[in-house]
Amino acid sequence: MVALNTSLKLLSPSYPPFPTHFINNNNSKSSSNDNNNKNSKKQRSRKGKTSYGTSRRSILKKSFNQEQVTFTAPFSDDPVVAIIGGGISGLICALFLNNRGLRSTLFDSGVHGVGGRMGTRVFDPHPLIFDHAAQFFTVNDPRFAHLVHAWMDKGLVREWHGTIGDLHKGGHFLPFLPSPPRYIATHGMRSIADSLLSQTHLVDVIRPCWISKVEPFNGMWHLSENGKPRGKFDAIVIAHNGKCANRLLMTSGLPSIAKQMKRLELSSIWALLAAFEDPLPLPGGTEFPFEGAFVRGVDSVSWMANNTKKLLGSQSGGPHCWTFFSTAAYGRENKVPQENIPSSTAARVTAGMLGGVEAALGLSEGSLPKPFYSRLQLWGAALPTNTPRIPCIFDPFGRAGICGDWLLGSNIEAAVLSGIALADHIAEYFQSPGAEAGEFAVGLNHEFQSLEGHDIGQFPGLGSEEKMTETQIYEHAN
Repeated sequence: MVALNTSLKLLSPSYPPFPTHFINNNNSKSSSNDNNNKNSKKQRSRKGKTSYGTSRRSILKKSFNQEQVTFTAPFSDDPVVAIIGGGISGLICALFLNNRGLRSTLFDSGVHGVGGRMGTRVFDPHPLIFDHAAQFFTVNDPRFAHLVHAWMDKGLVREWHGTIGDLHKGGHFLPFLPSPPRYIATHGMRSIADSLLSQTHLVDVIRPCWISKVEPFNGMWHLSENGKPRGKFDAIVIAHNGKCANRLLMTSGLPSIAKQMKRLELSSIWALLAAFEDPLPLPGGTEFPFEGAFVRGVDSVSWMANNTKKLLGSQSGGPHCWTFFSTAAYGRENKVPQENIPSSTAARVTAGMLGGVEAALGLSEGSLPKPFYSRLQLWGAALPTNTPRIPCIFDPFGRAGICGDWLLGSNIEAAVLSGIALADHIAEYFQSPGAEAGEFAVGLNHEFQSLEGHDIGQFPGLGSEEKMTETQIYEHAN
């Protein structure tokens, strides 16, 4: 490959092109071809049209045609890693870098707090409490089990003994076996995220902050937010995904990482938070049989859970707070920009989801009580539908990595394991100065495969083959 030192001037005209290099991503192009391409771009610009538009296809093209940045400067004596994204994977990455003696700065766009889909919302004065994204998790990997046991010892996490199962349209409920154990955060999912930061002393957090640009210069990554400098770093971690991550990467000088991120496919899910004065009714006035249910046979709803019972227990009085999730298909059919949801769409989706809850419970049309409080949110990049099944991605030449649940699956455990893997990999990279950089390349060419699971994620061991028989249901109830 041919080093194109002069191309750095495209990013920073006043800076000398040293010691960061760009490598042309296409070995077969000659300098004359490059000149021809530049001329053709200039001609298109004269017609008033830029080389690349804003469509997904044009962004893909621009991302894949980037020139690879290669850092040649030695590491800093005290390297610092920028982590862009404060979900559970980014937080775990920061924690484990901290444990290896490496400093990091975590940038998160969250207004209410860090945690991403580990979100909990509390509304006064009642108060109303909702886990409005991740609902619960199961444990399969021993490394994750070690963390979860530590969280339990601190009182952060406990087993969720409330009954969950499948709720088929018309009100037919079939509970799951109590095994494998299900876990929830004692005070809402966000408390886990907050706790992780309290365990660190080498992590700085900047939020709310939306990193809009990453630029390589002089052996470091320079980050900015809408033109405002946010520091320089020895390496970067992308710990979020979707269109914002794609835009960030499309001119970063990391074509291999951008290409892998572009392969990711994500579902859209509507979350409806609703509070009712009284328990939801059931046909015939029977006792409510569950705290959480995967809804079957209803187009607009895939999950429903009573947050009041889950988080506050059966003795709690007052309002009943429910989280309802749409199906991925319903999210796709009603998708709009999540930053600006039209009021007409919000009204239509809310009515459609409440109607779905009514149908799932087997209630007659119009008999579901109206919630006295409701809030609708669209998770536009909710859950992955495909995966490369690797723990992390790392480009050692560009000193950049990716972590996130989508690399391994679609759950909290996958996110945690990915954050651990990338932190350990970066630590090994920094602590092996004599090694060839190429030895640390991970996941840059892995193929993706489809990801199966519930519309709200994967829960290892919680399969339909593990549901209770009629005899087990009776024994469990007694």
